[in-house]
Amino acid sequence: MIFYHNISPIILDFGPLSLRWYGLLFVTGLIITYFVLRWIFKREKLPVHDLESVALYLFVGMVVGARLGHIVFYDLSYYLANPLDIFMIWKGGLASHGAALGVLLAYLFWIWIHKKKFTIYSDLLVIGFPITAGFVRLGNFFNSEIVGRATDGTRGVVFQRLGEDFPRYPTQLCESALSFGIFVVLLIVYLKWFKKLPPLFILFLYVFLYFITRFIIEFWKERHVLEYDIPLSMGQWLSIVPVLIALGYYIYLLFRCKKSK
Repeated sequence: MIFYHNISPIILDFGPLSLRWYGLLFVTGLIITYFVLRWIFKREKLPVHDLESVALYLFVGMVVGARLGHIVFYDLSYYLANPLDIFMIWKGGLASHGAALGVLLAYLFWIWIHKKKFTIYSDLLVIGFPITAGFVRLGNFFNSEIVGRATDGTRGVVFQRLGEDFPRYPTQLCESALSFGIFVVLLIVYLKWFKKLPPLFILFLYVFLYFITRFIIEFWKERHVLEYDIPLSMGQWLSIVPVLIALGYYIYLLFRCKKSK
């Protein structure tokens, strides 16, 4: 089945301003994430004002990290030549790996400012992260960006706004569905086993699931930086480290369990 994508990324125009699908979906994801986390905090009898405080830090860290990640990892030469374009985020250019690093640094800064332990909220906060990620990928689809490779011509999405007449894999929709699936997995683990799990278990489960699925889906995505004669894409190279860190954590838990027996 072939879908011809000619949906405008702009919903409404307000003179020089416009309401875009990407922005609407991004904000929707953030709002839903907040209310899910608010429900979790109340369920655990944790102070909601801490959530409101850390959420602001995480939002700033996410946006700044995503922008800098795109600049450094994907288009450094262009932005060195056009430094003013660094601030034009409405033109696109946010990287999920940079967002992850920015969120981590923002959280570290928050716990340092508020004199909290790293583990106090880390396992709970990540439960909501895939929701925002899923809505962002939907926004990428409406923007006709981060497209997949060409299919065999019998199925896929034709991104007509890119001036194309051939179908591509809808990798944005695949990543969105995978993100929502990760959220469901994290939520089930939280509801069933949270009290019995060691600290950071859900955090590293999220890290492993998100970056391993990102690694896999990259095989069907168009490359933007590295050529195809290099075995892996930039997104795959950047996903290897967090996956290995998560695996290292679970190997450590396995050995610790064996020693305690």
